[in-house]
Formats: sequence, C-alpha cells, structure tokens
Amino acid sequence: MDAVWLAVQPLDMRAGTETALARVVDVFGAARPHHAYLFANRRASRMKVLVHDGIGVWLAARRLNQGRFVWPADIGGTASLTTAQLEALVLGLPWQRLGDGGIITVL
Repeated sequence: MDAVWLAVQPLDMRAGTETALARVVDVFGAARPHHAYLFANRRASRMKVLVHDGIGVWLAARRLNQGRFVWPADIGGTASLTTAQLEALVLGLPWQRLGDGGIITVL
C-alpha cells in the first residue's frame, strides 16, 4: 500500500462500494491505485475501508463489539496514516500518539 487516507466526515455504513467510491472521489479528488481510504460512522464504532489495488476496488468493514475507534475531530477533512498508525487504529488504540518507529510521543 502506497498510502492510507482517513476521511474525517462520517459515512453511512449502509453505503456500498459505489457510494464509498463516490465519496472518495468527492473528498480526495480521485481513487488512486495502491491507496486505501478509511471511513467511520458517526459513533466511530464501525469502519469501512475502500482499497484501489491497481486492478479494481474492494470495500471491507470492521465493527467493534465494545468501545469506539479513535477518530479525529474535523481537521480539514482528511489525514494520512503510517502503517503503524493504521494498525493501532484498527485495534482501537490511540494512533495519533504514535511517532516514527512506533514511539509514543504524547501521554
């Protein structure tokens, strides 16, 4: 994956691939090959990721049984994540605190 992007505005989790792709084009300008685009619902208890793998697009969903994903407040619409930050986000951990090499920079 070349880049992972996080959309700050919530997405209706009933959205299918076409609706998510339309949102990616609207928010990010285009769906680029080898990029992933993450969306959450309003409560941040569910997440969808749209991936353009260079051949086509696929949409995956993740739901937490308890708690919420650590999702940022509106910071201008999008954010880019590192691989370590993505792994922390998917687990429900505070990904914003991770620096280079997985070092926690803020307590």
